[in-house]
Order: sequence, then structure tokens, then C-alpha cells
Amino acid sequence: MSTRHPDRVTEVHRDGLVLDVIDEGPLDGDPVVLLHGFPERATCWRSVAPLLHAQGLRTFALDQRGYSPRARPRGRRAYRVAELSADVAALLDLLVGEPGPGGVRGQESKVHVVGHDWGAIVAWHVATTRPDLVRSLTAFSVPHPAAFVSSLVSSRQGLRSWYVGAFQLPGGAEWLAGRGTFERLLRRGGMSADEVARFRREILDDGALPGGLAWYRALPWTDREAARQQVTVPTTMVWSDGDSFIDRGAVERCGRHVDAPYRLVVMPGVTHWIPTQAPEPAAAAILARAEAS
Repeated sequence: MSTRHPDRVTEVHRDGLVLDVIDEGPLDGDPVVLLHGFPERATCWRSVAPLLHAQGLRTFALDQRGYSPRARPRGRRAYRVAELSADVAALLDLLVGEPGPGGVRGQESKVHVVGHDWGAIVAWHVATTRPDLVRSLTAFSVPHPAAFVSSLVSSRQGLRSWYVGAFQLPGGAEWLAGRGTFERLLRRGGMSADEVARFRREILDDGALPGGLAWYRALPWTDREAARQQVTVPTTMVWSDGDSFIDRGAVERCGRHVDAPYRLVVMPGVTHWIPTQAPEPAAAAILARAEAS
């Protein structure tokens, strides 16, 4: 019998911050945590989640640190990957039961973790640092951090990641956003007009851009040892060949860093924005991993 509390989870508290959660689907369904990337919020999963609910899964889409209005701390160090990961672990702790004898959790008291873009980076970190809470991992677009870093000098990944350096300039990205240049760059990166309008509404107008940019600006404080750790939970990596930001070379290295059942799914003709532009195959990949785990 599951020991998870049946009530809806609308928020998670950690270190004085309150992160909003969209909890949907059957109350007794196996839990799936959905982590958004930049520059999006939990609503990017709005077309994927119902497909998971129809198969009996319960989803928890988290508005992460810097995006949730009550979780926007000041200072770049507050946005280290370790902090972002700990926020997610706090949500997972809410969803699972107590460990069994010897402190070992059964599969029924672990959570399927799914992430896209920056959400994938956080998901990789959670899977390596808290495997006791993770039943399976499905990462969209961004591969294991060690695979990504090794590809920076051995493929075109360094060129595709030019914006990471640009975002380090204080006020630079904010200036571009104020002139509409940011939105034009998103259109060139594959976003539709509706998706750019959602960016304007949920990120710019709501004041979430500084928090989202802080994730990039905290990169100098990345825990490199944690980023090199092997993943030991069943994992699916999903990449789309129309991605303007992630090179295939990085993705093909990903499996080397997973010591567990692993699958690579390549989506043809899809841009970087998989959850909003290809919700059916995205849900199928999540379901296949969940069912096999």
C-alpha cells in the first residue's frame, strides 16, 4: 500500500522560500515530477501532463527557484545547481513514504523525475545525489553534465552555447529583453509566436527573468565532482534533431555516464521546445521509461 498522502500538493517550502506546484492526475497514481527549463515555467508541461494522467500517473509540475514569485532570493550563489536540486529533493520528500527496514526505499516510495533544458540539468543532479528518491529519470534536450562539458571542445556544442557567456554580462540579457531582441532570438531558436507570447507574459511581465538568468550566472559555483558522478537509476535521454542549442555529439556521449538501463530517443523534425511542440512523443517517452522501471 502506498504511504503517500492523498491531498493535493500546491507548494513546497525550503529555507524560507515557497515554490508553487501544479498537482494533477489521479490521487493514487505513481508520482511524476516535471521540471521546466529556461525561459519557461511549469505550464510548459500543460499538454504533456494530461496524456500521463490518462495512463494513471499523477504529475507535479514545479515552478522552480527564481520563477515562483515567493522563491526569488537575491544573489547568484542562491541559484547554484546544488540549491536547485535540493528544492526538488524537498518536493520528493513530500511525495514518498518513509524508508523501509534498514533505510531502504521500495520502488513504490520513489518518484519518476522528468526535466527539460535546465530542468534536465537539475534532474541529472537529483538522480546522482539522491538516487534513494528517484525511480527513473527522463531528460529532455540536455544530456548528462559530464557529456555536455566534454563536447564543448570536441563538437559544435561550444558554438551552440554562445549565449551562456553572453548571459554572464550584468544587465546584458535584461537589456536585450527590453528591446525585444530576446524574443526575436527565441523565435529563431524555434519558439512559436504563441510560445513567445507566453514567455512575455510568464517571464518578462511577471518579473521572473532575473531569477532565470541567475541559474546561468551561478555556473561558476557548480559542484564539479557532483557533475561527474554516474547515474544509477533507469534513464531515458530524449533529443530532437531540430535543436539549435544542443549538438548531437553531446547527446551521443550521454550513455557513458549511466550505470543503469538506458535509452536514447531521437525525435526527428522537432526543435528544442519538445514539451510544447511534441507533447505526444514526449509523453510516450516518459510512459515507456516509467513502465519499464
